[in-house]
Amino acid sequence: MSFQDPENEDHHVGTRDLTRWTTPVGRFLVTCVRAVAQWIGPRWALLLLLAVGIGAAVSLTVASAEVYEAVSDEDGIAALDQPALDAALTMRSPWLNDAITAYTHIGGPIGMPILALGATLALVVARRSYTPLILTVIAAGGSLLMTVLSKDAIGRLRPDREFAVPPYEISASFPSGHTLNAVVVSGILAYLLVLRQHSKRVRALTVTVAILFAFTMGLSRVYLGHHWVTDVAVAWTLGLAWLALVITAHRLLLTFRNYRRKRRA
Repeated sequence: MSFQDPENEDHHVGTRDLTRWTTPVGRFLVTCVRAVAQWIGPRWALLLLLAVGIGAAVSLTVASAEVYEAVSDEDGIAALDQPALDAALTMRSPWLNDAITAYTHIGGPIGMPILALGATLALVVARRSYTPLILTVIAAGGSLLMTVLSKDAIGRLRPDREFAVPPYEISASFPSGHTLNAVVVSGILAYLLVLRQHSKRVRALTVTVAILFAFTMGLSRVYLGHHWVTDVAVAWTLGLAWLALVITAHRLLLTFRNYRRKRRA
């Protein structure tokens, strides 16, 4: 079986052409990256864009933590974190604890790689293309890097163990790695799926499932007392920002390929 990447397969989501940039910001981005791509090549230019994006995301994480800690130190207690934990405590029951613990394992260091690898390999075979593997590795690798660097840099403590459901976790709390990785992995898989889905209803269902997975994964971390709600909220925003950057980079690659093909024609 041969694997190829047809240049026009992924150009559309429904009737929208991903190689057409209709906003001034989009056209400006294409112009800037094209200038760099002519100098160092399109692939290196997009890798540079992704590297800058990771740096910006990590810096944003650190800045968010510093702002939060400053407010927390002044007020003595977080405006959101403690009430959210208190609400979770009132909802707990043995059977629900077991069910949510089993669910949150899907987004853990064992469950998430298995889920991502299985789904990615299925897409590689179904599409007869290495694009799903490349995009998923880039997206998940950046997400993991942001998680590790941010946790090491900030070192925020998790809620006290007396308020947590075992098994306990020992890594730093900020941001929530389960949540960040769930956003990025489910998001990039949904993106890859909708590129080849022709029904608007099916595309809407795919996106909805990805959103619900990422949202409920974050809520499960707060319910179990493994994270503060602000850990989860920042992970949602960081995950969406990184996902948007990866998808934008892929769109730029499609745009440059399309431009080069038209010039050769």
